[in-house]
Amino acid sequence: MALSATSSVATIQSFAFEQSAASASSSSSKLSSWSSLQFPQQSRRFPFANKVIYSPTRPRNPPLVSAKKQTFSSFDELLANSGKPVLVDFYATWCGPCQFMAPILNEVSVSMNDKIQVVKIDTEKYPSIADKYKIEALPTFILFKDGEPCDRFEGALTADQLIERIESSLKVKQ
Repeated sequence: MALSATSSVATIQSFAFEQSAASASSSSSKLSSWSSLQFPQQSRRFPFANKVIYSPTRPRNPPLVSAKKQTFSSFDELLANSGKPVLVDFYATWCGPCQFMAPILNEVSVSMNDKIQVVKIDTEKYPSIADKYKIEALPTFILFKDGEPCDRFEGALTADQLIERIESSLKVKQ
């Protein structure tokens, strides 16, 4: 079984919406009628069940994380071939706190690029790895040094808390 892992999280990009020519022409009349309405810039009003709901005009789309995708024949090979400690984020696509951690992992990866390698493993795609390390809560982070787990923690953390935890784990284990 080939293992596809996302590592060395690098940059964040924002969503860009594009319309195809067919959908743009079919919805242009709807767009022009909506765009001609005058609403305050900071919010839009929508009637709902005899109440008015205000919606911010800013898009609610989360940022995309651009990452380097690598394929290994096994998870053990990934750990063995890494020249530095590996922080593994066990996550799922449906997990809210896991999505919250994506930009934080990006920040940690950039600031600690010379000290650690960050790898994300989807527990639904690789349940055997999740079972091997007894992943029961998401997100779960395991810090591996010399191919062996040296620290494990669960739940969402701020970037500063995560960096502090990694640095203290690496100091203690050296």
